[in-house]
Amino acid sequence: MKAIAYRNAGTIDRPDALADVELDRPVPAGRDLLVEVRAISVNPVDYKIRANVDPDGAWKVLGWDAVGRVVEAGESVEGFKVGDDVYYAGSLVRPGANSQFHLVDERIVGHKPASLSDAEAAALPLTAITAWEMLFDRFDLTRKVPGSANAILIIGGAGGVASIAIQLVRALTDLTVIATASRPETRDWVMDLGAHHVIDHSKPLADEIRALGIGAPGFVFSTNGTADNLDAIVELIAPQGHFGLIDDPDALNVSAFKQKSVSTHWEFMFTRSMFETADMNEQGKLLDRIAELIDTGKIRTTLGEVMTPINAETLKEAHRKSEAGRVKGKIVLEGF
Repeated sequence: MKAIAYRNAGTIDRPDALADVELDRPVPAGRDLLVEVRAISVNPVDYKIRANVDPDGAWKVLGWDAVGRVVEAGESVEGFKVGDDVYYAGSLVRPGANSQFHLVDERIVGHKPASLSDAEAAALPLTAITAWEMLFDRFDLTRKVPGSANAILIIGGAGGVASIAIQLVRALTDLTVIATASRPETRDWVMDLGAHHVIDHSKPLADEIRALGIGAPGFVFSTNGTADNLDAIVELIAPQGHFGLIDDPDALNVSAFKQKSVSTHWEFMFTRSMFETADMNEQGKLLDRIAELIDTGKIRTTLGEVMTPINAETLKEAHRKSEAGRVKGKIVLEGF
């Protein structure tokens, strides 16, 4: 089968940064589905692994967003059948989905939203799982923070995770959404997604929040730039508030949160699949819930750009754009 892979970690500008290869078609067993992949998406995890994880000369396949059709199923599969259209993010401890055929455990798979194209659906799984788990599993947004503004600040509002988080908060809670963006096109993007207020993260965040006149938010979700913004977050968050992050600062000293009794949550959507937790199937359930929200018009895809075909040259360009950090929404590749 066709696949895109790499053998040596490093920068994307190398000729061998990603390569078109032929690999054996995998065979499903147990609870695995064999999916014929039709669309994939690019996430920061892709270029972070490509740049830093050396597979010791073996071909390593990246890709943790996929849409496709089930073509075979293991003997213990219960929730899917051959012919089902599915979408999922996959597992970090197994080969990625940048291949024509891909094995994935059914417990972390959802039924593709019927109203979306393959490309539109491929933009969603990893970011939707990340956003959902932070908002409802880690933060538990249904539990109010006493004395705080009934609001959440989402830092990095135009990114993939933030773009779905804004919509989920609007669709499922009564919180006021404050998102950050600094360019006219990204400000327009987050407003269109449903943010009540947009503030400029290139300016002092605490001052920007005070200028809104609504009080201190009880929740702060940092999707990027956490190390640069931590002092401001300590200042602006409400006492007994909840702070969450998904990026990878070299160090994170949260001792300044002590006086405010701020809880800190570090979300990693691969935890359930990596450790095969007892609630691993919750990811499949939440993807089906996301599909329901999509198909009933309550939220929409965060697709930003479609590139074709799925090959090494196109994927290199998608990595370059993602690493530049100025992507609006998600980049999706479609069609082998």
